[in-house]
Amino acid sequence: MFSTFIQGFFLSAAMILPLGPQNVFVMQQGSRKQYHLMSAALCALSDALLIVMGIFGGSALLSKSTFLLQAVTWGGAAFLLWYGWNAFRAALSAEVELSRSGSVIQSRWRVIVTLFAVTWLNPHVYLDTFVVLGSIGGQLSVELRPWFTTGAVLASVSWFFALSFLAAWFSPVLNRPRSQRIINIFVACVMWYIAWGLIKQGL
Repeated sequence: MFSTFIQGFFLSAAMILPLGPQNVFVMQQGSRKQYHLMSAALCALSDALLIVMGIFGGSALLSKSTFLLQAVTWGGAAFLLWYGWNAFRAALSAEVELSRSGSVIQSRWRVIVTLFAVTWLNPHVYLDTFVVLGSIGGQLSVELRPWFTTGAVLASVSWFFALSFLAAWFSPVLNRPRSQRIINIFVACVMWYIAWGLIKQGL
């Protein structure tokens, strides 16, 4: 049982560690110290739901619905292009709107909506949780499946909170206007790169 838990943990970690929209967004919020723990918690919660859904039946559903995968792919590409453009425009802006702490002002609901879009409109999340984790975890016995799921979920929770705390720790450096511009350019490049990959995948 413990070996199954470890298998789920490290397989999930391998899926999460590569740079993606979720990681970039959590890092960005952590650098600003704006709802960064909430962002990490919601990302972890979303991943947990997707992992559970994938392992307990979602994998078979996604494999049968080409239309659903295409819809998520094009919707995700459009959102990432838009998000990247906003980040790029903020980076080139002569005046950056700052709060007292020096961070770019964002409302709680805007952060929540953006975070859910970054997560649920990203087809790679479904491929990771439904196709990879779902196909492997779904083949396990009823006794071992919860152990695999727990390990996978724990890896997601650990990673997002570690990333959030690490970015917040370095916020005195990352929170400067110059650093924020560099981060915004980095965010724009990552979002556009992933969007381009989704467009090629959709075509």
